[in-house]
Amino acid sequence: MVLPSFVLLWALMAWLIQSPLLPTPLEVLDTLIRESASGELWHHLGATLGRVVVAFILAMLLGTAIGITMGRSRTTNALFDPLLVLMLNLPALVTIILMYVWFGLVEVAAVMAVVINKVPNVAVTVREGARSLDYRLEEMATVYDFTRWQRFREVWVPQLFPYLMAATRGGLALIWKIVLVVELLGRSSGVGFQLHMAFQVFDVAAILAYSLAFIAVVQLIELAALQPLERIASRWRQPEAAHA
Repeated sequence: MVLPSFVLLWALMAWLIQSPLLPTPLEVLDTLIRESASGELWHHLGATLGRVVVAFILAMLLGTAIGITMGRSRTTNALFDPLLVLMLNLPALVTIILMYVWFGLVEVAAVMAVVINKVPNVAVTVREGARSLDYRLEEMATVYDFTRWQRFREVWVPQLFPYLMAATRGGLALIWKIVLVVELLGRSSGVGFQLHMAFQVFDVAAILAYSLAFIAVVQLIELAALQPLERIASRWRQPEAAHA
């Protein structure tokens, strides 16, 4: 009921104000259909999704490796924790500007800016998971002479999976936002770029159309991929909770 009520309120306000700065839902829908039919919407959505996927994979791989290393080694954690705290508090906008200044307005700089902003968040989450690994399972792996790969796959991954899922959900939420800023500041394609172009001419209908398309894609990924994975992540804990 909330969403239909919001749309009705939006339509009513647009009808009362009669201003191009607040288009009606039908005008936004018309813009969305027009951009979709021309192929512009899919081109720019695809560009944004490509950057998100590449940055997300790199950030998860690097952040997971750093988090496990820091969580398993007190010395490494003591050495790199101050740097991790510094990176966590560094504004994303500063990182984006520095990457563009140092490497130019190129795709590599754009992706690097997103990765650098996300890695500390993943590392912190995974580090907590690495610290909480059950020592009894570690002893079992030693008794059965597990290889490093077996220990990682059979002992660590099931315990770290909930933390990896938490890093995944939080990571995607952060990466979506940073990618839009990266595109707005220095790319010639993507949803962020289109929002910037629409802003230049105060085309509110286009701003809302691209924003709604972007939100729809995010929600689709959340419902189709992240929520099922989260249920899998919590499944191994259910027997333990039942015995508690």
